[in-house]
Amino acid sequence: MAPLYVQNRRDGSRLLSSALVIFTIAATQLHQAWGAAVAMISAVVCLYWGFAYRRLER
Repeated sequence: MAPLYVQNRRDGSRLLSSALVIFTIAATQLHQAWGAAVAMISAVVCLYWGFAYRRLER
């Protein structure tokens, strides 16, 4: 099974920034059902990946 996060900071920052872009796009569409769902899911992913990124060593 693949790990839920990468093991280096470069790839971690790429994942986190991609999730933040998806969240930002979905947040502009909160008035639609799909926008609210995607924003909620991507917010959870952003938080998880943000905490995982902080644990990585430089």
